[in-house]
Amino acid sequence: MPQSSPARKHGPEQPDVSGPTPKLQRTKTMKSSEESEKKNLKKQLKDVEISVPIVYGSIAFWLGKKASEFQSHKWTVYVRGATNEDLGGVIKRAVFQLHASFNNPTRVVESPPFELSESGWGEFEIAITLHFQSDICDKPLHLFHHLKLYPEDESGPMSTKKPVVVESYDEIVFTEPSEGFFARVQNNPAVIVPRLPPGFSLPPPVPSEDTDKRKRGDTKDNPLSQWFTNFSEADELLKLAAARQQVQAHIARLRRQLSVIDGQHQQLKTSPDL
Repeated sequence: MPQSSPARKHGPEQPDVSGPTPKLQRTKTMKSSEESEKKNLKKQLKDVEISVPIVYGSIAFWLGKKASEFQSHKWTVYVRGATNEDLGGVIKRAVFQLHASFNNPTRVVESPPFELSESGWGEFEIAITLHFQSDICDKPLHLFHHLKLYPEDESGPMSTKKPVVVESYDEIVFTEPSEGFFARVQNNPAVIVPRLPPGFSLPPPVPSEDTDKRKRGDTKDNPLSQWFTNFSEADELLKLAAARQQVQAHIARLRRQLSVIDGQHQQLKTSPDL
């Protein structure tokens, strides 16, 4: 659009407010608007929680005839989405701390899928540190997983076809997330976002990543996925109900023992002194 030059008047020059905004002023206005938008994206949503269901664990295969004294198993340790979705929108990197006997025992995985494979002969605890995207939080999350190579029933024969699988289900909960984080993941299938109360206005959802790129980060087509545990909500509810029953039974036993002790105490108080 052609810009008309402001008319010159006699006397001191006056700013022409009707013409186009001077470039310097326009730059400042845009910068101020961008700063305001960034500030809003960092604003925290009170009384809101975002949860990310994850599974971390390991799968170990016995090498059979190929096994040697120091290389008896090939194993993979990993952190995956509970439904095998891509966790890259939440997790920036995963650090796996292996036993000190391994070359370069601190292994850093910078992109999903967050997994690493090795071979060896011994079981040990693996420390897993998850670092999150910059708009989530600076504090990392520490997990610990015991690498298991041998089946529970050690008396039975080992198989090269059936691996030893050990997995744990957990949920990472982010309280009072930023508006930017919420807007970015509100359509992410790996993330559980709540329905916001009326009156909340968020930026429009961030466009989804390229499907092919996201697919490379998920674990749905992982060769090991046939061995993954299916952690369904129903299974978790059944486990919680069973645990509750055990706790209630333990409380009932403790109450009975307390009742017996109270009765004995009362008998001692009422009995005449010897």
